[in-house]
Amino acid sequence: MQFQPLAIPDVVRIDLDQITDGRGFFARLFCREELEEGGIEFSISQCNNTLTRRRGSIRGFHFQRPPKAEAKIVRCIKGAILDVAVDLRAGSETFGNYCSCELTESNRSMMSIPQGFAHGFQTLTDDVELIYFHSESYSPDHEGGLNPLDVSVAVEWPLPVSDMSERDLRLPELVQLEPIKQ
Repeated sequence: MQFQPLAIPDVVRIDLDQITDGRGFFARLFCREELEEGGIEFSISQCNNTLTRRRGSIRGFHFQRPPKAEAKIVRCIKGAILDVAVDLRAGSETFGNYCSCELTESNRSMMSIPQGFAHGFQTLTDDVELIYFHSESYSPDHEGGLNPLDVSVAVEWPLPVSDMSERDLRLPELVQLEPIKQ
């Protein structure tokens, strides 16, 4: 695995080393030891798979508060997305800032999002499938969200928004959120 810190250094793009031959390739998606060598401490508690049908759709921004705060590793296995993380950590120099990277089925990259960040994405193609590794199981009592269209965060979504859930449209803006204490 190759690790590339993004604009907010705690968020990392992970590129997979591939062993190829005439049959195709082999790549390791998860290895605790390799992740730790790259500065990412992560244990899998839950793994989810999503399908988003329409290009331009936005999902997120979602997070969980302590004691059920979660880190995520996200991989696009079909199609393409702009994956986005927003820093919500109390006292962080980059609080309210976001960073992003493109994850596609062809680049096979992943994004590591630590605890204290809200996560969301926009689909760049139709029929996008993602796999999410979560460090904590889903806890409805600890879930939170940030409106992905909040002008104070000002995410530069690459496409016009074609679809969003009513739930995500009603999420609070940054000024209404209490920062996440680590």
